[in-house]
Amino acid sequence: MGVDFTMLETLELDSVRYESKLEIRGRISRSLVEEISRVKKEPDWMRRLRLRALEFFEKAEPPRWLPYISVIDLDEIATLYSKPDIEKVGSWDELPEDLRRVYEKLKLPEAYAKFLAGLATVLDSESVFVALKDYLRKTGVVMMPMEEAVAKIPDLVKQYFSRVFPYTDHKFAALHYALWSGGVFVYVPRGVRVAYPVEAFFIVGKELEGQFEHTVVVADEGSEIVFIEGCSAPRLRRESFHDGMVELYAHRNSKLSFLTVQNWSKNIVNFNNKRGIAEENAVIEWVEGSIGSKITVTYPSTILRGAGSKTTSTLFSISRGSVVKDTGSKVIHAAPNTSSRIVSKSVSADGGLNVYRGLVQINKGASNSVSYVECQSLILDEKSRSYTYPIVHILEEDSSIGHEASTVRLDENQIFYLMSRGFTRNEAVSTVITGFVRDVLAKLPFEFASMLKRVLEIEFEELGGVG
Repeated sequence: MGVDFTMLETLELDSVRYESKLEIRGRISRSLVEEISRVKKEPDWMRRLRLRALEFFEKAEPPRWLPYISVIDLDEIATLYSKPDIEKVGSWDELPEDLRRVYEKLKLPEAYAKFLAGLATVLDSESVFVALKDYLRKTGVVMMPMEEAVAKIPDLVKQYFSRVFPYTDHKFAALHYALWSGGVFVYVPRGVRVAYPVEAFFIVGKELEGQFEHTVVVADEGSEIVFIEGCSAPRLRRESFHDGMVELYAHRNSKLSFLTVQNWSKNIVNFNNKRGIAEENAVIEWVEGSIGSKITVTYPSTILRGAGSKTTSTLFSISRGSVVKDTGSKVIHAAPNTSSRIVSKSVSADGGLNVYRGLVQINKGASNSVSYVECQSLILDEKSRSYTYPIVHILEEDSSIGHEASTVRLDENQIFYLMSRGFTRNEAVSTVITGFVRDVLAKLPFEFASMLKRVLEIEFEELGGVG
């Protein structure tokens, strides 16, 4: 049985009982950014990076392609850094009882014991639990909190940190670099193939809080790893803001898979920045499952920089009620004989909005490159909406690209047929949705596929009147 992502949202806010050892509040300013850097005892190069990002943030305009982004009032986010009064540990027994109880309900200890090679958990702004199996340590794999990596292996961190996704990309990327805290650094040595996934689990535990974790995963030449990212939050009374960053680097002949299952509570505004670089004959796989949150904006992207490199993006989002999911994927073909495939599935219900926003660009000289994009939307009622905004730039004639998009409504004939075979209406709707996303489930480890199927059943168990 995998992690139970449905559990945390059902807990009341005060059930995650812990005190903050340190909170940094106030308007976003140079003094605030310097204070974060000071309390984290960072080297000067990181402090300077934060301040350069802050300068860009103050000058940059919000992304114009997001008409609903104005709901993010950064002045309302009171806490921009929160360090729980919990020391980082490597054993579940060392955690405070209340937090351990939450993790046990999420089944994180069980997941780590049964099928994970390594696990890190981040609560608010800092890591509180990091553990690696002995066999993983013996291979030389590095997996540690990002702050620890900055202090202990700065030369390695400098090679990749902010090199894949620079702060100059947009305003919220700059905000992330100015305020980042928490996250994981993973390095897989040359030729090492990690047999079991590693995972990082992120929790936003309080309202009116910002979380800005930064994750870097590096697969050296000929190596292979699967990284799972889990995100959740208790039911909050007021909004919190998540502005995370993921940077992937796949060296020659390596394979790097990054799987996200996000089930934030409905008062989380989720702005997630994700990008990878693939060198010669390398493979980057993205799987993005977006279930919760009030607003989610995320576009897992890959730069195919080496000849023969490949990438796939498999996206799934649910937008139910007053929820907006603006998701998609971006691929830059920058070398010959590269290939990409993007499959996006969305389900809209009770007035929800799903938007696919993607980009495929084949640069001049990227000959014999192939790309295919497939967008499928399932709409369950008359109030819900789904839109597709694909952008295609073909700068190399010797290339091939395809795009297919379809939008369908819930088929009452299918529902009637299933109900005539003994299904309740809720079961019938759930069965249709599960069939709609079966190729997404096939991309997940068995434990997570089972969990996601159960999340879907819970999410739509009250849709008896839809249609």
